[in-house]
Amino acid sequence: MKKLMTVTAISAAALLSACSAEHGTTQCTTAPEAEWQNQDAFQAQLLAQGYKINEFKVTDGNCYEIYGFDKEENKVEIYFNPVDGSIVKEEKH
Repeated sequence: MKKLMTVTAISAAALLSACSAEHGTTQCTTAPEAEWQNQDAFQAQLLAQGYKINEFKVTDGNCYEIYGFDKEENKVEIYFNPVDGSIVKEEKH
């Protein structure tokens, strides 16, 4: 039974990833929100690194997303993995 649940969970994650890719949604994590970094602390960390945040949101793909500027004053849209803070996708405008 445990093996079936694991296979089902893996299949669901693969399907979610495939659906996200088809619809253009950036998927950052499948980890439960309890494992995510605190939003306020994460934003404070970004500000300390020189980012200027105009908008911060949680996306449908379980990302922390910012619109704003990086430390070089480039206009950016960045998707972060909310668990480890890594950049999953970055667009400079």
